Amino acid sequence: MSSDPWGRVDETGTVYVRTADGEQVVGSWQAGSPEEALAYFERKYEGLVVEIGLLEKRVKTTDLSAKDAQVAIDHIREQVDAHHAVGDLDALRQRLDKLVETVDKRREERKQQRAKQSDEARHAKEALVVEAEELAQSDQWRAAGERLRALVDTWKGLPRLDRKSDDELWHRFSHARSAFSKRRKAHFAALDAQREEARKTKERLVSEAESLSASQDWGPTAARYRELMAEWKAAGRAQREHEDDLWNRFRGAQDVFFAARSSVFAERDAEQSENLKLKEELAHEAEKILPVTDLKTARAAFRSINERWEAIGHVPRDARPKVEGRMHAVERAIQEAEEAEWRRTNPEARARAAGLTGQLQAAVDKLRGQIEQARAQGNNAKADKLERELEGRQALLDQALKGLQEFGG
Repeated sequence: MSSDPWGRVDETGTVYVRTADGEQVVGSWQAGSPEEALAYFERKYEGLVVEIGLLEKRVKTTDLSAKDAQVAIDHIREQVDAHHAVGDLDALRQRLDKLVETVDKRREERKQQRAKQSDEARHAKEALVVEAEELAQSDQWRAAGERLRALVDTWKGLPRLDRKSDDELWHRFSHARSAFSKRRKAHFAALDAQREEARKTKERLVSEAESLSASQDWGPTAARYRELMAEWKAAGRAQREHEDDLWNRFRGAQDVFFAARSSVFAERDAEQSENLKLKEELAHEAEKILPVTDLKTARAAFRSINERWEAIGHVPRDARPKVEGRMHAVERAIQEAEEAEWRRTNPEARARAAGLTGQLQAAVDKLRGQIEQARAQGNNAKADKLERELEGRQALLDQALKGLQEFGG
């Protein structure tokens, strides 16, 4: 019989292993010596030690799942419990029990980690939903659309939640995207309608502008072009493929008209500049009439000058007030001379002036007599009062005599 600290072989060749629960039969050995039997089953034990060591390492250093780890532990435990090895099987059981604790701890950690990840994923998806619902109301079509596409990519990169929660959040997220797409589609449909209406309006404006391009009714046509331009701006933009062509036609029609007008105005300006020189010469000639000494000659000279003036035509607008003002000044001087002559030769006015002068002269003479009488009577106060009254009457008389002289008598 042969033995070691963990096992023995009896005389029948039966191999035993010592455990905390007593000896357990390992197996029967008939092929060789007892030492060979113990050595064989000890190698079996060493194999279990290596297998357990490898499993411990995998559990600690790899992402081996708890399920797979437990299957491996159970497989080794079956071999240990079968007592087909000689060695400290209780120590192996303890290592396996400790490994189970490690796996359970790892399982709980992973469970908590998954719960944390799920909670983070929930919050992340809820935040995506809130942002998507806010973007659904945005009118920044391009920026909001690009952001919503980025949110979809972010959503796809997040872990799934439980089916009910994930479906509810996705429904809100998808609904927000659909609402935005619907609003954007309606906006651009309305925009297309507006642009089509703008195209029709601008087609009409272009047609009218082209029909006016040959007009020579410069003022009204230029005013109408300004109105057409205001209508053009108010119409809004047409579709991109039409806008530039319509504008080129519209602007081209205006250019034709305004180029023709500019040419005509340039000729007119040259003619009016020449007219201004002629009228300035006539104004200078008219000014030589002043001062008026012979009304008849002055009137005839001005009439001749004015006839030539009227025959000349227009002058530049900004020069007109000055040159016409010079002629009007001469004309007013002649008119004033005519009025003075009329007053001087008017019999009725002369008679009224003579009558007034006679009345004033009589009043002055009367006052002088009264003053002499008062002085003679020694009433100086009355004489002084009458003297002051005489001064006023004498002033009126002097003025009346001067007016009478204007009538030549």
